[in-house]
Amino acid sequence: MDQNELGTKRIPPLVLKMAFPLIIAQLVNGLYNIVDRIYLGHLEGAGAEVLTGVGVTYPVILLITAFSNLIGSGGGPLAAIRLGQKENRKADQILTVSATSLVALSAILMVIFYALKTPLIYAFGASEKTFIHANAYLSIYLIGTPFVQLTLGLNPFISAQGKTTMSMLTVIIGAALNIILDPLFIFVFEMGAAGAAIATVISQAVSGIYVVSFLSSRHSIIRLNIRKPEINRKVLFPILALGVSPFIMSATEAAINVVFNSRLQLLGGDMAVGTMTIFSSILTFINMPVTGMNQAVTPLISYNFGAALDDRVKGIYRFSLIVEFAYCFITSCLCNIFPALVISLFTADQSLIEYAVPYMKYFITGMAIFGLQSCSQQTFIGLGQAKKSLCMAIFRKLILLIPLVYILSSTALGVKGVFLAETISDATSATATFIVFITSLPAILRKGAPKA
Repeated sequence: MDQNELGTKRIPPLVLKMAFPLIIAQLVNGLYNIVDRIYLGHLEGAGAEVLTGVGVTYPVILLITAFSNLIGSGGGPLAAIRLGQKENRKADQILTVSATSLVALSAILMVIFYALKTPLIYAFGASEKTFIHANAYLSIYLIGTPFVQLTLGLNPFISAQGKTTMSMLTVIIGAALNIILDPLFIFVFEMGAAGAAIATVISQAVSGIYVVSFLSSRHSIIRLNIRKPEINRKVLFPILALGVSPFIMSATEAAINVVFNSRLQLLGGDMAVGTMTIFSSILTFINMPVTGMNQAVTPLISYNFGAALDDRVKGIYRFSLIVEFAYCFITSCLCNIFPALVISLFTADQSLIEYAVPYMKYFITGMAIFGLQSCSQQTFIGLGQAKKSLCMAIFRKLILLIPLVYILSSTALGVKGVFLAETISDATSATATFIVFITSLPAILRKGAPKA
């Protein structure tokens, strides 16, 4: 796509053209961990046990993703704003500083997680039976941390250029490879959880190399200078300030996962934790198209905000809000209408399916209006409003959800209360974020984008 089209092309086709490749990419990317769980959940005999074991490692995966979001979700929009202001060299510098920071972060994260691996796995809800599977998966998965950081953290810089098809390819290459390698290592080589992790690391490495190669090439508008890595505080601090909201969203998701699993292990044992593993997989898959839509909308918002095209900013937001709200509402309804069918995609264990079905409606119903929060909060990011986006992220997870898990599960609701907390916090925070956004937008547009 021609960069000038970001500020001139009619909004609905522009958004859809940008969003479609990224939605496909996110759906495929979601298959990285979801396919692992689908294959492992259908292992004969020990499927539910292995599935639960791998599920308790999810907070670590979320934390690794959170740090990539800290850089990518901050640097990508800032680079797009600079492109809108015709400051391409400053966009290049933002990319180079971001890449260097991601490499440094990955090294630190690997050391920390390897050192704390065993106590973390137990803290995240593992039992003696499921620990062996969790440990086998995580020990290998952590090797791929640098590749995860580079793939997820640098992909927003491809989207910022309007090259969403290329962004899609960087994800599809790795995810497709993962889908092919998973059954080979899990079933043919009979390596179980360890085999799933090996397939994932190989796939992530291929994606990471592809992303770096493209951004270093002449085909990229924003150019990565791999020969001169740089960490410039004046460049890095604005990236961190804008990326802290997506970081908090992902990091608190990890904290929530820990709270869920530890509480469910206490109240319902491995069966309850296995149910949460399935539900979180379903929610992850539902959120993939929403994330893809947001990845397309953010650079569009940033570019047009940087170019002072206020009416286009409003139009992009309105169209995206309608699409995301409709999607979330429909998928929530389908999960409520066909819970057994959806759950059976992730496990062949009939006892686990029967246990999980009654809890689906308590967990997923709040997702019906979640499009209000997702679109509004991400548009705050596109507008460079880090503090507002951060406040809404904290409100949803830390102020609402964590206290509700303990309060509701301490009543007669028990396990049901843990799942019900998700729906109440989703619905409440979505309404609040939407109200804050529509009341804040006029003042944000009047002030305009910060100058380079």
